[in-house]
Amino acid sequence: MEKFETVKGRAIPMNRADVDTDQIISKEFLKRIERTGFGPFAFDEWKKDPAFILNNPEYKGAPIMVTGPNFGCGSSREHAPWALEDMGLRAIIAPSFADIFRNNCAKIGLLTVTLPQRDCEYLLARHEELPGAELVVDLASQTVSTADGTFSRHFDVDPFVKHCLLEGLDEIGLTLLEGEAIDRFEGERSKLYPITSDAA
Repeated sequence: MEKFETVKGRAIPMNRADVDTDQIISKEFLKRIERTGFGPFAFDEWKKDPAFILNNPEYKGAPIMVTGPNFGCGSSREHAPWALEDMGLRAIIAPSFADIFRNNCAKIGLLTVTLPQRDCEYLLARHEELPGAELVVDLASQTVSTADGTFSRHFDVDPFVKHCLLEGLDEIGLTLLEGEAIDRFEGERSKLYPITSDAA
């Protein structure tokens, strides 16, 4: 997966609490066999409202979202983070996240940032008033800042998740780091276990 370092750009102000995974990507779109291509279907039901924030072309491809508490609740479907990533998101900022959703995001390189409710409310209000304003999310320093420097907050992140995101390591990448040990095991396996076939 792509390494996560610093992301700078417009932030989508999704001022809603308890956004569940069925709202992020509805069940009728889960028939796809690929992991990509879900972005256009994200928030499909809400997009029927012309006033919905993602119908505003100014936020097309924005890499950051600021939203309300308990984001990603509901079912454990992995398609929800896939859809958000396919929209172009690299970081989501909220007062809290559903645990399974947060873990699924980490596995694909999508950073979830937890900030206090008052800070999220400030950022939501600021970006509703200044749609073109940019945020900077720096994983190395664990900070969220406004591009003009008037706001900066530190956030906590699991050290293992931080390492994986900075290095661009998903579960396959982590396994491949042990390639030599795996090769050694495979080379010795026939000596450790009985041969169960006629093949030499």
